[in-house]
Amino acid sequence: MASSSDSATAARGFLPPQNEQERFLMRRVEELCRMADQKGIPRYTGFLSDREQALALAAMNRAQCRFGEFRGGWPGAERRVLCLEPPDSWSEDPVAVLRLRAMAAAGDKAPGHRDYLGSILALGLDRACLGDLLQDPDNPAVTYAFVLQDKTDFIASHLTDAGHCQVRAEFCDAVPDSVLRGPERTLREATVPSLRADSVLAAMMHTSRTLAAGAIRAGRVEINHVPLRSAHEDVFSGDIFTVRGSGRYRLEAIGGKSKKDRIFITFYQY
Repeated sequence: MASSSDSATAARGFLPPQNEQERFLMRRVEELCRMADQKGIPRYTGFLSDREQALALAAMNRAQCRFGEFRGGWPGAERRVLCLEPPDSWSEDPVAVLRLRAMAAAGDKAPGHRDYLGSILALGLDRACLGDLLQDPDNPAVTYAFVLQDKTDFIASHLTDAGHCQVRAEFCDAVPDSVLRGPERTLREATVPSLRADSVLAAMMHTSRTLAAGAIRAGRVEINHVPLRSAHEDVFSGDIFTVRGSGRYRLEAIGGKSKKDRIFITFYQY
């Protein structure tokens, strides 16, 4: 196990594809790289998670592609499209924005991220068609959806409700700066005896290490969209924990040790 001083600056290394779906993604990206290079025309993926972006970057390197970049429609985007635009080719913007306005009655709760995600996917669209969803901090009834450009008409025409509210989707040319700043995260601090996954997860969830290890054994925990197989695995700064039924947590920073030889960590819950 790495020492705390090493772990404070260490980054998680590349994890090779873990299943056929991930191997297919890498083959597809390599194919797009070759097509873009040979034909001199742009090629684009759908929206990719951070794990998928890491796989796509590895595929680009394997294909010796040097002209790709990720775009998500706003600077802090988590889900992003890989844009492969060869030199001297034209550039397209594959990402568009829809303003989703909930027609909530007095006292009704406005739809949240899960409500909108479920309603849009229920239209028969793939997850790759949808990027980030940002709620307006000044008006909870409004959410901005970053979507693939060629899916905007379909979503605007067919999305009529989310949660328990009617919804109106309309095209949007500009997203308010207050929204683009992203939601404010409340940073929390804790100390842990080690950087084992169960130890850090227990601190972030304010639960016992036994219960955290049980969630891992039950297959409820992912780190960076990859199932966590062992409670003994080390974690790294920047890791994102997804706990089914409980939420998501980001390990923002790893500090030094306390007088009691415990390691300081900083994290937040999404």
